[in-house]
Amino acid sequence: MRILLVTQYFWPESFRVNHLVQAWRDLGHDVTVLANMPSYPAGRTFEGYSWRGPYRETYFGADVRRVPTLPRGRRRNVRVILTYLSFIANGLVLAPFVARGRFDAVFVYAPSPITVALPALLMKRLRGTPMAIWVQDLWPDNLASLGIVRSPLLLRMATALGRWIYRRCDLVLVQSAAFEAPVRRVCPEVAKIRLLPNWADDFYRPETVEPDAPERREFPEGFTVVFGGNLGSAQALEVVLDAAAMLRDAGVRWVFIGDGNQRTALESESRSRGLDDVVRFLGWRPETTMPRYLSLADALLVSLRRNESFASTVPAKLQTSLAVGRPILAALEGEGARIVRDARAGVVVEPENARALADGVRALMTASAEARAEMGRSGRAYATTHFDRATLVAQLDRWLREMTEARA
Repeated sequence: MRILLVTQYFWPESFRVNHLVQAWRDLGHDVTVLANMPSYPAGRTFEGYSWRGPYRETYFGADVRRVPTLPRGRRRNVRVILTYLSFIANGLVLAPFVARGRFDAVFVYAPSPITVALPALLMKRLRGTPMAIWVQDLWPDNLASLGIVRSPLLLRMATALGRWIYRRCDLVLVQSAAFEAPVRRVCPEVAKIRLLPNWADDFYRPETVEPDAPERREFPEGFTVVFGGNLGSAQALEVVLDAAAMLRDAGVRWVFIGDGNQRTALESESRSRGLDDVVRFLGWRPETTMPRYLSLADALLVSLRRNESFASTVPAKLQTSLAVGRPILAALEGEGARIVRDARAGVVVEPENARALADGVRALMTASAEARAEMGRSGRAYATTHFDRATLVAQLDRWLREMTEARA
């Protein structure tokens, strides 16, 4: 198949869609990617990219076409909105010229905002091509839950836009089973919905890290809880600092690996509270090195804020945490909490509750080493069974072929 992928986030940014492109190329598909100028999560354009380009690259044999986009900055403010708008506007203008020829399918990777689908809908109309969208965040629920939009009028407008987009999709894929009802509530006439969860990529596996490995020197002594990923407002990481203060004398150490719009504030708060001896920020690390770091953890933290929208979400880092075979400390509710419990992979605590988080760490510390190892093995087995990339990509391939055949 000839596939046009429209995604605001793409390599060298770390998102599952990168590995989807690799999988499509392995299956022999001809893939064209319409993407942004990378600036996530640090907020500044990646080194080697600028307004001067490059606007055309190759990634695992896929033809990558970029459109000019404003860097998102480090704060959730009007700058981020302008980043989204610049991708939409430039995508609408440039897509017909940079993504030439005919395609069998248009595919949209849709973390928030869903407006990333607008250039894809234009291409669907111009090329007469069926379109699928893979929904990673609920729209407009996430706008309200993060406090981005509070006006009832604006929320109704966002809902109307979501309905308009969903109605024009031939296939809607959702990353969580709990997404289906909210999507149908926004658009009762949606054509077809299928569950496509995020997967754990093959390189996420338990690693044996040598005693003299440099990664070990970056870790403090003690019972180490690791958070790896985006340090954003949705993760409620300020609660970790409260729990760290409660456990200051318990031998617990907290390690953050990653970047995001909350990193500077978290580092500043940690210093002001005198937590430097128990909290460490390592910064961003290449994705392929993450399994070694995660394998050194005594527990892996996965957290989201407490609200209805996030209760429906399965954060992508949950699959990778399960796959590396370490016990999970899940400050989650809803679908994410259910998966950890079903997998018997760790301890689930109430989100945004520092006392509960501290108690969860104590529960893991007092468990035997064998009990924690069994949590890791159970999580690894669950990831292999439910979140295997090859299996899920093969299912997606069948759905896309069915979509194109039905359109033909």
